[in-house]
Amino acid sequence: MPRERAGRPSLELCWPEHDAARCREAVRALCHHVAAAGGRALAVGGCVRDSLLGRPATDLDLEVFGLSLEQLEAVVAPHFRVSRVGRSFPILRVHGLPIDLGVPWRNRASREVDLAATPRHAALRRDFTINAIALDPLTDELIDPLGGEADLRARRLRHTSERFDEDPLRVLRAMQLVARFGLDVDPETLARCRALRGAPLPRERVFAEWRRLLLEGVEVSRGLGLLRETGWLRDLPELEALVGCPQDPEWHPEGCVWTHTLHALDAFARERVGDEREDLTVGLAVLCHDLGKPATTRREPGGRIASPGHEKAGEEPTRRLLARWTDESRLTEAVVRLVAAHLAPYQLYRAQAGDAAIRRLARRVGRIDLLVRVARADWRGRPPRGSEPFAAGAWLEERARHLEALERAPTPLVRGRDLIALGLAPGPELGRVLEACYEAQLAGGFGAREAGLAFAKREIARRGLAPDRARAGSDRGRGEPGARSRRED
Repeated sequence: MPRERAGRPSLELCWPEHDAARCREAVRALCHHVAAAGGRALAVGGCVRDSLLGRPATDLDLEVFGLSLEQLEAVVAPHFRVSRVGRSFPILRVHGLPIDLGVPWRNRASREVDLAATPRHAALRRDFTINAIALDPLTDELIDPLGGEADLRARRLRHTSERFDEDPLRVLRAMQLVARFGLDVDPETLARCRALRGAPLPRERVFAEWRRLLLEGVEVSRGLGLLRETGWLRDLPELEALVGCPQDPEWHPEGCVWTHTLHALDAFARERVGDEREDLTVGLAVLCHDLGKPATTRREPGGRIASPGHEKAGEEPTRRLLARWTDESRLTEAVVRLVAAHLAPYQLYRAQAGDAAIRRLARRVGRIDLLVRVARADWRGRPPRGSEPFAAGAWLEERARHLEALERAPTPLVRGRDLIALGLAPGPELGRVLEACYEAQLAGGFGAREAGLAFAKREIARRGLAPDRARAGSDRGRGEPGARSRRED
């Protein structure tokens, strides 16, 4: 929080840790150039909010008053390399630094700059008061016309004005903000969130808010709780179906599948590793890991509740949910594989499975280390039982590491080019032989390339496949794949 200075709060921005000196010099230089042209540049939004919390900024947003975007570009372009980005409300992005410059616009329907706007006018157009605080980097003056600092101290999320209703995405922004900063939503703001509905939102904007929830949320459960409280969960039927879905109270004393999922997500958030791609993949898998339970849950004879096959049943709802957020197929498939296998660590541990089963699991999921993270969050999402050590995860990690299968599937020792060199022509039969070789490798039938080639020859003979020697010879003469593989080997 800011220090008291001369009877009023003030602070200096907490600059990005990786390049603090350059950012500080660049921001002050930009502000000086703007002031010399008759304008005023203020740091606004998240960088000021985070500085008030003592956190380094990740991005620095400067809002420039009194100049049009064209005038602003003419002022800064001789000193900094900048590019225009954004279609609805263009901004200038400084190359090589996390700094954006923008100007106040009149409204969402018009791209006309409001040259008469004041910091208060601009604050009223923002989403929440904690994001409507400005700072003059040249004078260290904190400008807080809507009481955002007091709301931040009180851990309160409050909308700025009736213009909050212009963008339904702000409900999802509220979701990730309450999770990141432990905020309670003001009652009037909550009512506005309940009333907000609109045209379908661009999925890249929607997914950006979910990314922040999963990558930065401290209490992810708080954000999802807000979606349920505002009625926005009904737009996510795959998640809404978890609410009230019963579980066996002995195995899941915490309650229904929804409650379990919230606990599991909070457990995941406590163990993020800082790699955005890996954390996002694991976070989405934890979010989706039990989406198959509503379709498979039943009460067995004797009254016990079970959800047989819910891992496999969760694949399709996971794909449906993620398809509304992203078209990144590699991410979706990685998440689906983890969802479908999330019980495997416990099952293999209970069975004390052998090396072949672990290698096959690595083939199915690609990254056993990520699977263990999902399974551990699942295990810990069952308070108070989740406080027990997750022995299955430690066991599987140790075994997979020993087999060099923790972070990738075993590399096939026999390749297609090897079979071509043995005289097989490309086609379905080659694919079947290749699959048999890999399966034998996973089962422990061989562990070196020469042994694998010997197995391939036996498999070719067993299947009665006559090697195309003439083709193999002509391929070698033309420098085709068979010849190349011999030279490479």
